[in-house]
Amino acid sequence: MLITAKMSILEVVQVYPQTVDVFTNYGMGCLGCSAARFENIEQGAAAHGIDLDALMIDLNKVIDGKGCSFCD
Repeated sequence: MLITAKMSILEVVQVYPQTVDVFTNYGMGCLGCSAARFENIEQGAAAHGIDLDALMIDLNKVIDGKGCSFCD
């Protein structure tokens, strides 16, 4: 399954726990906060000033077992 920007942050982390490091390395370390429960990835990236396209590439790379270019 492909991760999309409209998916909730919490949903992605629950289904793909390996994405926690990606979110954290991009500056979205508040995965347990209340905003993560209702914000989608696009909204979270915008709130933190994060490049959405780069984040999406790395999230999908990590679930494919290809690692995260930003996380090295």
